[in-house]
Amino acid sequence: MISVAPKAIFFDVNETLLDMQPVKDSVAKALGGRTELVPLWFTTLLQYSLVMTVGDRYAGFGTIAAAALQMVAEKNGMSLSEEEAEAAVKPVRSLPPHPEVADALQRLRAAGFALYTLTNSAADALEDQMKNSGLKDYFAARLSVDGVQKFKPHREVYAWAAEQVGIAPENCLLVAAHGWDVAGAGWAGLRTAFVQRPGHVTFPLADPAHYTVKDLAELADVLTDR
Repeated sequence: MISVAPKAIFFDVNETLLDMQPVKDSVAKALGGRTELVPLWFTTLLQYSLVMTVGDRYAGFGTIAAAALQMVAEKNGMSLSEEEAEAAVKPVRSLPPHPEVADALQRLRAAGFALYTLTNSAADALEDQMKNSGLKDYFAARLSVDGVQKFKPHREVYAWAAEQVGIAPENCLLVAAHGWDVAGAGWAGLRTAFVQRPGHVTFPLADPAHYTVKDLAELADVLTDR
């Protein structure tokens, strides 16, 4: 744990702030009710977002999500059209926040912290997510990787985000429920907070997170009780 308060807090959005269950249900339905394939879809989405980044190409996260769903369907003897896949992943734009999120963000903002999103979601999808979840007004700015045309956990994404808010990386805190995101931010010189959402763990080869909390309420407790 560190004693000096961060000057900027960046929040991952999907799973960290927002509950992805509605889109998981929609994806499972598109895959014939095979809920066991949903984690494969999400890992395929992450894999191919990084393939695009390494290959110096870029497409919106939602576009890659639909393509990944078509791949998983094909590998399992099913066929989904582009339109069907796009419809199945569309609920990602209207996810509910986890129960404690709004209150925790309010407490952090009231304590004087500058709050920002930093998400792999495309900018237009992010705007829908923030509007539909009711979280939009908590953030000083809403940053999407659209602005840098690379996906997290590429080092340049975190450096770009820190530059956008005019704060040195070491004075920024990245909050995420994904071990790969925490790893990338830590390697880029940011402070990190890992949120222990169910089913998520940190990467053993990465630097330990500065904070490990069960949810955002606990993070707000820690940061406002210094």
